[in-house]
Amino acid sequence: MAESIMLEKAKDFAVEIVNLCREIKQNNRESVMTNQLLRSGTSIGANIHESKYAHGTPDFISKMQIALKECYESEYWLELLNRTGYITDEKYKRINNNCGQIRRMLISSINTVKGTNNEL
Repeated sequence: MAESIMLEKAKDFAVEIVNLCREIKQNNRESVMTNQLLRSGTSIGANIHESKYAHGTPDFISKMQIALKECYESEYWLELLNRTGYITDEKYKRINNNCGQIRRMLISSINTVKGTNNEL
């Protein structure tokens, strides 16, 4: 159940990222950072979705850790876009908060699975 909530949040985040990147590209003609954010921001949910079909616990953890890395990368690009003036402080805080929620859920999920599987 928690995974489906996390996946839905990740999908919502991906849609938000797609719309944000489209807006920045149209209004500011910036594509280097937005392409990076688009890739990492949409990859989070894809890896969470893929983890549902993992080949065992180690594969599940690996997929979730990849999603976590993409989450951290997205936070980096969001901050850089904010610091360079492409995203307002208000929009940055809101979107970054959504990313942080997913990050915390991923960390919790990974730690829970690792805690119940001492052989990992």
